[in-house]
Amino acid sequence: MNILIKHITEILETLAPLALQESYDNAGLIIGNANTNCNGILCSLDVTETVVQEAIEKKCNLIVAHHPIIFNGLKRLNGSHYVERIVLKAIKHDIAIYAIHTNLDNVLEGVNKKIADILGLINPSILLPKNNTLKKLFTFVPTTYVEIVMKALFEAGAGQISNYTECSFHTQGIGTFKAEKDAKPFLGKIGEQHQETEIKIETIFSAELEKQIIQALVKTHPYETPAYDVVNLSNTHAERGAGILGQLPKPITEKEWLQQVQKGFGLKIIRHTTFTGKKIQNI
Repeated sequence: MNILIKHITEILETLAPLALQESYDNAGLIIGNANTNCNGILCSLDVTETVVQEAIEKKCNLIVAHHPIIFNGLKRLNGSHYVERIVLKAIKHDIAIYAIHTNLDNVLEGVNKKIADILGLINPSILLPKNNTLKKLFTFVPTTYVEIVMKALFEAGAGQISNYTECSFHTQGIGTFKAEKDAKPFLGKIGEQHQETEIKIETIFSAELEKQIIQALVKTHPYETPAYDVVNLSNTHAERGAGILGQLPKPITEKEWLQQVQKGFGLKIIRHTTFTGKKIQNI
């Protein structure tokens, strides 16, 4: 089985959707063809000329970096700047470069969570929740098809709220429609108004999933043209945003905390402000 670069990037974007990156960022596939076979992956914090050379020597044709090598558009490619040299070298040797930056910072299981784990923090939560990352779908389904449609929506990622899945709200009512000429109605007759008992379904989803959720709805809904609405929610997302809050299992002194940081990250030196004499637990 051939593994394409896009297979790798799809997994990365499931973890950290590109829609979560900040407006100034340039995460995603920066250089390369997503449909190329992946021979090997080199991971790095930054993409430098040395990193590209290492990828060449190790026969890795995909570099996954945290920081994008290109933030703004390049006006020329003549090798006069290190960014240009890196881009030219990567293209010359068919090496793709992918960045997973602020989108990885903005998910609960991202960079900050790994730091929190190293430091032994418990009860992690987002420090600054990101706005406008949630949407709600409203749709209307005949009663006999509710389970089929809901199963497809849930499989596409709808209905997940924190540690709960398959969340929805249903209301029963009467839907009316009249099929005009050239229509192919699932129910009713051409030229006659039809009334049908329907269930109004409401379910929440992360904004980046909208395309696949609507595709799942259209594919499984029995009507030729299913009615639905998608609205933006101002609610914050419990697992989307910058930074992490966490607690130590028990309060410790400032010196003990700094020693824990030093040990966890293998640091030789810790620079710090003057001690306050207060114990630390919330980080």
